[in-house]
Amino acid sequence: MNGCFINNTFTKAINAYLNEKEEGIVYNSFLVVCIRLLIIIYSETDIINPFNTNNEEILKNNLIKFGYPMTEVERFFNNLTEFENVENKNKDTLNKINPYFITIQKQLIDMLITKKVNFHLVDEEIKEFYSLLYTPDSVEPLILSYNYMVAEDVNTIKNYFFEQLKNSEKVEDEAIKNYLNNRSYEIMGYSMDYIKTLNIEQLDKINHQVYDYFKIRENAINKEYLLEKAIEEFDKMKEPLTSGNGYVDILLVMGVITTLIMIGAIFKFLVF
Repeated sequence: MNGCFINNTFTKAINAYLNEKEEGIVYNSFLVVCIRLLIIIYSETDIINPFNTNNEEILKNNLIKFGYPMTEVERFFNNLTEFENVENKNKDTLNKINPYFITIQKQLIDMLITKKVNFHLVDEEIKEFYSLLYTPDSVEPLILSYNYMVAEDVNTIKNYFFEQLKNSEKVEDEAIKNYLNNRSYEIMGYSMDYIKTLNIEQLDKINHQVYDYFKIRENAINKEYLLEKAIEEFDKMKEPLTSGNGYVDILLVMGVITTLIMIGAIFKFLVF
């Protein structure tokens, strides 16, 4: 495609991806690797077709389809331009540090994790994605050497990747945890803070105890409704004799005491 698509940097990167040989230096350059990482997350169709049809809106919509924010998509494109600007300035100096080198990779990792949490990723996709990141674990010499040359800390992206991966697993676990009515746990003697520390297996065991305590079959279709009703009945049986008003409660107590005294007096009169 002729002309500018998204911005000059992004256009240059896609053209290089399409035209350079896979074993070439340019194909393994940072901006082209960014395109390759995008393709792993989405697909070549999602990235290249909008470029070929010169439809920027479709590309942006493709990048948010897994839940990644549009504001971050726009920032990602701007960061690509800023990365190239810094690189051009660094050519005439001894300085090689480029802060956008880290920022852009973190955004790409966030895109991947967003897909993992909201949709699905297979292990092969995660491994392929990680192999292209600029980490000390890379087996690609150009990626490995560039990381040591440009990053202030060569482990930054590696650490960020595994931290986000671990966090995503916690989010996924929380999403499939089946929490019951908070009151049901209180009745069983558990605080909600404690319940939230349990893993799925431990939580299922506690839930089984809850249903067993209230004599509810776990295969019942309306078990949640039955649990709600059972809790209501339990609380009604435990309700104290009180009006909720302190003054009225005092009068009630005095009335009860007076009645007991009168009954005692009458009983004494009748007996003696």
